[in-house]
Amino acid sequence: MVRYKIEWSLEAREDLIDILDFYNKRNVSSTYSRKLYINFQKRIKLLSHNPFLGVRTDFETVRVLITDNYQIIYEIFEDFILIILIWDSRRNPEDKMISRRIK
Repeated sequence: MVRYKIEWSLEAREDLIDILDFYNKRNVSSTYSRKLYINFQKRIKLLSHNPFLGVRTDFETVRVLITDNYQIIYEIFEDFILIILIWDSRRNPEDKMISRRIK
């Protein structure tokens, strides 16, 4: 079974940090943030073995993997997967502007 390398865009890294930081501050504890981080890592590890696991989008090589209230938006390349962004599904979708983030 082929395993795709996972790469992160700067925006996706910032998204993850912002999400975890939000819950650290809101809950005055890192317990939930750690749980959420582990969940993201498990889902992304699944992608490395099953890149077509996510839902198709209007962009041929871009897919969305849904986990809890979050969408992990990623692009599949020949030998790696690029995590483009992590989106909280409870936010206004017009703020996402995915077409600007995909080259």
